Amino acid sequence: MNAIVLAVLLVGGIGLIAGVGLAVASIVMAVPKDETAEAIRECLPGANCGACGFSGCDGYAAALSKGEAKETNLCAPGGNETAKAVAQILGVSAGDIQPMAALVHCNGVCENSKQKLQYSGVQSCVMATQLFGGQKECVYGCLGYGDCVNACPYDAIRICDGVARVDPLKCKACKKCIATCPKQLIELVPLYETKAAVLCKNHNKGAFTRKECTVGCIGCMKCQKVCESDAVKVTNNTAHVDYEKCIGCGKCAENCPVGAIHMLTLGGKTSE
Repeated sequence: MNAIVLAVLLVGGIGLIAGVGLAVASIVMAVPKDETAEAIRECLPGANCGACGFSGCDGYAAALSKGEAKETNLCAPGGNETAKAVAQILGVSAGDIQPMAALVHCNGVCENSKQKLQYSGVQSCVMATQLFGGQKECVYGCLGYGDCVNACPYDAIRICDGVARVDPLKCKACKKCIATCPKQLIELVPLYETKAAVLCKNHNKGAFTRKECTVGCIGCMKCQKVCESDAVKVTNNTAHVDYEKCIGCGKCAENCPVGAIHMLTLGGKTSE
């Protein structure tokens, strides 16, 4: 027999055997499909942000299918429509999702904050922070290099006058910006409800804060004293608002001597 023909037959035979072996293996070793998890996954938006507390959409879908997770309303980007769709697949009642949006707790725009150095390195908040906390006198303030902008998959964040600002109507509360900010300045705030917001995270004593930023919280506790709903507390020289307790009366903002507290209605009219 011709050597070339023999070689072709030999290779073809090996290929046939290998193909049959792979076909048998794919049947014998096939992982059973979780049809429920796949159906749930189709309902989820695919942001893979981790806001639900799981590794991503696949992880959340698998946990719901296996009964490891009971709440169908953990997907903030998907909102109530997603929660209802998932609940329908599982045959349970859907819980409501409180609409939330990210808020940057800093008002240290160029006019309000002082600079201590000229930074010309990599345009990244994380990198700039490594150099004496950044270019601003206030080491707690927004540096404005846009790490949160790059992290946002919904184009909801812009840098305005040196500080990051969030468009609440575009924000899906995925928390990616929160995880990215090296200053931990971003927090989720209820949408469409008037709440007090302290646009400062400076923890220095008042005398130092005044030198760094004209609108920084000085921890004077006037806001805490006038709040009748016990929603405002001053800890570590900075005021903090409990949004579940805040009734939006505005007394804390009226009595703040430096204008660090604003009354905000995210997604609606804003008053200061």
